[in-house]
Amino acid sequence: MRWDGQVVGADDGALPGLGLAGLVRSVRTPDFAGVTFHEVAARTALNRVPAGSRMPFRWTVNPMRGCLHACTYCYARPTHEYLDLGPGTDFETQIVVKTNVVEVLRSELARPSWRREHVALGTNTDPYQRAEGRYRLMPGIVEALTAARTPFSILTKGTLLRRDLPLLAECATRVPVGLAVSLAVLDEDLQRRLEPGTPTPRARLDLIRAVRDAGLPCGVFVAPVLPWLTDSTAHLDALLAAVAAAGATGVTALPMHLRGSVKPLMMRWLAAEHPHLVAGYRRLYGTTAYASTAYRDWLHARVAPLLEAHGFAGPASRQPDGALRPEEGTYPAGSLAGWDADQPVGPDPAPGVASTLF
Repeated sequence: MRWDGQVVGADDGALPGLGLAGLVRSVRTPDFAGVTFHEVAARTALNRVPAGSRMPFRWTVNPMRGCLHACTYCYARPTHEYLDLGPGTDFETQIVVKTNVVEVLRSELARPSWRREHVALGTNTDPYQRAEGRYRLMPGIVEALTAARTPFSILTKGTLLRRDLPLLAECATRVPVGLAVSLAVLDEDLQRRLEPGTPTPRARLDLIRAVRDAGLPCGVFVAPVLPWLTDSTAHLDALLAAVAAAGATGVTALPMHLRGSVKPLMMRWLAAEHPHLVAGYRRLYGTTAYASTAYRDWLHARVAPLLEAHGFAGPASRQPDGALRPEEGTYPAGSLAGWDADQPVGPDPAPGVASTLF
């Protein structure tokens, strides 16, 4: 690819992890200041979901690793550690691009053993992050899946999806296509500090409208819901009202989970941005990746009537443990017995937390 001002070479500092991943070259360009793209020759495109994960799909495709969206809470950050890269700044600036992913995918889909099972995109890093505008991998991926009569779904925060809506609408006449937009924060100031590389909430609401105008269904992932920051009734009600007005066809709400190295990154962010919440988060998450059962039950009790009020009763929803429970709303209701009054259930945002909704 010819980019003005690009610098091409091997990034020996990133080895051996990237060498094992099939590193071909590393590219830097003024269009993406501070970012290095590591172009690799992938051996596989289809990734099998680990047995026992209880996900509603068995296969994924991730054309890139690492993400320019730079969401502080991103659960995919630890995947960079497999390449001897860090889950923090490296995840946001060292982007691994599988430049041959379309050719490899076509080959895998052509195998007699392929059973045309559902393939999910956007399960690790966002396939429509800004770098997709340079590499243009998604049209080829979408066309390959459609030609192989393979149903697929896409989850994204990236408004670049609009570019491919005509293609996706045509593909939807031939195979089942599912589209979903991730939108969990309406407060634009909080969004900029928490998800600095993402499109604004308003832009993502416009994306939902564009998907619907193209004649396609569009679900919304209200995820992650952050204790004391985005779990107030006012915030959730306004968010659900906004996505309903945009035409969303379903909503799944999920609380934040903090797996592995994501937890210390998130705690450092809290210490800098909202230090009064640190102790509460430590109590809430303890030594596990997921918020306590009591908090999840409390959140369900808050979200369920709001979903119903905005016409989203009974959507499919993935549980914290990965289970799919299509008819149970967001989380199974449960007792709050034993819930300590000083725990962060947050009926309203904590004092000092930004709560202004655009």
